[in-house]
Amino acid sequence: MSPPRLETLVSLVDRDIYPAEEYPDGQWDYARYYNTHFDQAVADLDTDKAAYLASAYRSGSPASVGTVSPMAKVTRNGGRFGAAHRAPPTRPDAALWPVADFEALVKSFDTHGFHPPCSWYVNDKANIAYAREAPDEGRLSMPVLFVNGDYDQICSILGNRQGDPMRAACGDLSFVSLPSGHWLPLERKAGHIQAIRDWLDRKNL
Repeated sequence: MSPPRLETLVSLVDRDIYPAEEYPDGQWDYARYYNTHFDQAVADLDTDKAAYLASAYRSGSPASVGTVSPMAKVTRNGGRFGAAHRAPPTRPDAALWPVADFEALVKSFDTHGFHPPCSWYVNDKANIAYAREAPDEGRLSMPVLFVNGDYDQICSILGNRQGDPMRAACGDLSFVSLPSGHWLPLERKAGHIQAIRDWLDRKNL
């Protein structure tokens, strides 16, 4: 199994969309920025938590397929929001968040801010050490379901090699694709649940 690290992800970038000379880290440039400018990256998100969360949680669009993600330009822009270093005023995506739920989401970040979740992006060394201790070199023999978002500019495995490590590591892998962006469980609530139920039925689980 390929180690779970940034270099592995970059090696699988679709170079038809992200030429190496222009986008060396492809859509994972934002993750590189955490590794090179962590304190600034976190501060930019913490400055206006509600505006950042509203700007981050957006519904996907079929028009984005095959185009360069804004996440590929974070380093060249000097941060996710450029020189402003804060998210612009943004209304929450009503299709994803009922008002009370969004308010609860924002409140959940009041205690520790974005430092803990963003630390994931600089945790490669510990992740690799953990993965190396996995039984059978991390290969999974139990049934596994992957639900893909057709419009996800970061993690979609359609038409590229991003799913190769998963396919190699899973002995019984099922795949379903839904018309969704990055936040599939929010965008396609009913479809996501139904995909899981159908898979469980097919597998007699």
